[in-house]
Amino acid sequence: MSFLRRLFGGAMIAAALAVDVLSAHANNAAPYSAEAFKAAQAAGGPILIEIHAEECPTCRAQNPILDKLTGDPKFKDLKVFRIDLGSMKPEVRAFGAPMQSILIVFKGPVETGHSVGDTEEASIAALLDRSLDKSLDETLASSTSGQDSAIALNASKVNARR
Repeated sequence: MSFLRRLFGGAMIAAALAVDVLSAHANNAAPYSAEAFKAAQAAGGPILIEIHAEECPTCRAQNPILDKLTGDPKFKDLKVFRIDLGSMKPEVRAFGAPMQSILIVFKGPVETGHSVGDTEEASIAALLDRSLDKSLDETLASSTSGQDSAIALNASKVNARR
């Protein structure tokens, strides 16, 4: 009986530690909403849009990479929005995404890059780095009308794709 208690107790501790480790590197993706995305753009920070499908093997391969990278303090301000391919078709079309496993990065209202089907940590990290582009900070801060123009330009691109 004592052996079973120790075995069960050890298994419970191991399970608790595993959950703790996994949650420490959890992808902070939020379901996409146009309002939250627009607010994140207006704030001028880094943004990642994930076009995702649960059944997609490439998306599943991207998950642990994104979990690891978004857990890096360098990306602490990165706002991550997940668009589900199956249930959010209008939003998928709005971003001009023909399929799942697409990653799109923005610095405020400016799209700074995208990738399709990428499962390499180094290139995904490089893509996320583009959302941190400091050279855009001065441009975005120099005039709110410039920022409004960039938001309007991106909105017109999104609407044109519909």
